[in-house]
Amino acid sequence: MNRKDIAINKLKSLGDKIIEDVNQNSVPAIKIPSRGTSNLVYDDEKRYYILGDRYGQRSLGNVKQINKIAQMVYMANFCKDLVKRGKTATLREMYYVSEGWDVDFGDQQESNIVGEDLEVSLGMTREDLGLMPEEDGASVYGNLTVQEDDVEINALKSGKSGYTISPTIDDVEFVAHDVERVIAVETMGMFHRLVQEEAYKKFNTLIVGLKGQAARATRRFLRRVNQELKLPVYICNDGDPWGFHIAMVIISGSAKLAHVNHDLATPNAKFLGVTASDIINYDLPTDPLKDIDVLRLKELSKDPRYHDETWQTEIKKMIKIGKKAEQQSFSKYGLEYVVDTYLPEKLDAM
Repeated sequence: MNRKDIAINKLKSLGDKIIEDVNQNSVPAIKIPSRGTSNLVYDDEKRYYILGDRYGQRSLGNVKQINKIAQMVYMANFCKDLVKRGKTATLREMYYVSEGWDVDFGDQQESNIVGEDLEVSLGMTREDLGLMPEEDGASVYGNLTVQEDDVEINALKSGKSGYTISPTIDDVEFVAHDVERVIAVETMGMFHRLVQEEAYKKFNTLIVGLKGQAARATRRFLRRVNQELKLPVYICNDGDPWGFHIAMVIISGSAKLAHVNHDLATPNAKFLGVTASDIINYDLPTDPLKDIDVLRLKELSKDPRYHDETWQTEIKKMIKIGKKAEQQSFSKYGLEYVVDTYLPEKLDAM
C-alpha cells in the first residue's frame, strides 16, 4: 500500500472511530501521544529522539475539549479531500480555508498545533496529509536525475541554483545519479561558492544548500539519498552552537518532531565543520562568543545527541577559546581555498 492510500485509510479511521463510539453509546474520545518533554526519549540504538508511551485524551464528555476535537475532525476531512484529489495546501492556506468552517482557529499558530496533533495521532507527517510549509526547499546541484510526475530533472542542468527540493519529496523518484557523496552546507553563500569552484566535479558530489535550519523536505531528501542511494552525507556548517544544532537536527532529529524523526533523521550523516579545532588550526577570522552562545554550548554538552567524545571535545574547546567562526571565513585565504584545501583535508581526515 502506498503512502497516499495509507493516509486516506488513517484519516478515514479517525472518523470511523468517533462514529463507532456514538453507535455504542460511548462518549467519543481521541487518544493523542504526548509531545511534552517528559515523554521524549533519546533512543541510543536509533540515534534520534522518539516519543514515549504517554498519551493524552480528548473527549466530547469534556466541554473544554469539544472545540479541539471538532477542529481535528474538520482538518482531517480537509486533508482527506486533499490527498484523494492529489492536491496540497500550505499551512497558511488551510488557516484561511478554516474561516469557512463551523469551527475556527484564533490564529494560525493554533491551527498549526492542531495539525501537529493530527499527524502525531495518525503517525504520519503533515506532508503525507497534503499540508505544506511556506518556506522554499533547499537547492541541490550535481549529477542527480529525479522524476516529478512525468518530468525528468537533472540537478546539474537546472541552472546555477540547481534543483529545488520539492515539498512533496516522497512523490519524487530518483532516476539516476553519478555521484559518490553529498555535501550539505548551511548558507547559500557557501553553496554558490562550491558551485562556482566546481566542487561537484572535484569531489564527485551533490551540493545541498540548506538555507539555514533545514526544512522537513530537505531532511527527508538527505535521509532518502543516504538510505536509498547509499550516499554518505557530510554537513558543513558555521562554527558556532547554532551551526552545530542545525547539523544535529539533520543527524539525530529534533525533540519537537520526535514523532516523525524516523522519516527525517539521518544518523549516519557526518559533521564536516567548522569546528573549534578548525578555528585554531586554520587561524580563521572569528567573533567572540556571546553569553547566549556560551549558554547554548553548555546546553548542547548535556544533550544526549552530543554524547560522542568528539562533540564533547569540540564544545569544550569552543568555550575555552571563546570564539566562533563562519564558513565564509576561509575566504581569508582566497575564494578557492575552501575547495582547494579545506574540504580535501577534512574529507581525507574523515
